[in-house]
Amino acid sequence: MRKYHHIGIPTDTPRENETYLEKYKMYVSGYEKSLYGVEWMRLEPDSPLPELVKTVPHVAFEVEDLEVAIQDKEVLIPPNSPSKGIIVAFIVDNGAPIEFIAVTKTTE
Repeated sequence: MRKYHHIGIPTDTPRENETYLEKYKMYVSGYEKSLYGVEWMRLEPDSPLPELVKTVPHVAFEVEDLEVAIQDKEVLIPPNSPSKGIIVAFIVDNGAPIEFIAVTKTTE
C-alpha cells in the first residue's frame, strides 16, 4: 500500500522558515503549512543528490515496507535516513524521480 505524502519541487528562491539538511546540502520548506503537501527544495550547487532530484519535481508516497516498494525498480537513491524515525529511497519511473517514505517506530 502507498499513500500520497508530498510533492517536492526544486527552486532557487529562498523561502521563509527553511530547514537546512546538512547531509544533503539543501533547504526544505513549505510542507508543514501546505494542505496539499507541497515541499520546496533549494539545493546548494555541491549537493550530493542526483541531478534528476535537483532539477525535476518528485512525488513522494508513504509506504509500509520500503524494501518491497523499491524491489525490481531502478533505484536512484538507496534507503537512507534524513531524520530520526524516517527512511527514504528514490526510484526512477518513466524518467521521473519517485520518493518512498517509511516511518519507523521509535522508542523514547
